[in-house]
Amino acid sequence: MTVSPVLSLLGLALRGGNLAVGEEPVEAVARARDARLLILASDAADNTRRRVSHFADAGACIWIRVPFTKEELGRAVGRGGVAVCAVTDVGLAAAIAHRLAEADPLRFDETARRLDLKVQRAAERRLEQRNHQRNVRTGKYQSQRKAANAARPQGQKKAEAPASPGKGAPSPKGSRPSRDNRPKSRTNENRFAHSRPVKKGKGSYKKARG
Repeated sequence: MTVSPVLSLLGLALRGGNLAVGEEPVEAVARARDARLLILASDAADNTRRRVSHFADAGACIWIRVPFTKEELGRAVGRGGVAVCAVTDVGLAAAIAHRLAEADPLRFDETARRLDLKVQRAAERRLEQRNHQRNVRTGKYQSQRKAANAARPQGQKKAEAPASPGKGAPSPKGSRPSRDNRPKSRTNENRFAHSRPVKKGKGSYKKARG
């Protein structure tokens, strides 16, 4: 019995840890936005189809109904029966879509095209990440910043602020002298000079006279 290339790719995805099988695992990877392609068996119930559609909307991914029964999908992944599974690797998802498009272009060409676009974007992101890591490792960013700073025109120097007068220096006309430079008040000097001494143990002077 000849095994379909699509089913072989599903088995390969399972062995590589890139396939979620069953409604709950599929929902988990879809909501985590790790799913790239949701696959629904041809004889899956309508309730399952509606749930898969909701999973795809939540995970911003693609879902398709394939021309394989639950039993056929189950044999491909070593289960008794599988109604839905999710491919989490974008390259494997695109390969499965192309195998389906070869057999039925009318149904699956658009899916293959959309996944090819996702593969291209993923490759661009990986290239950008590698370039970023290389630039950080080689210090390219620091060289660029130094070149930009060297090319920047020198601005005028800021005018120096006038020095504040030191202690004892004459204050500008019209300004209030500092606390240290103010003349001391003579009213506070010897203000107890004419007061009578208080006798020890006798109370105040006025109390003693009374």
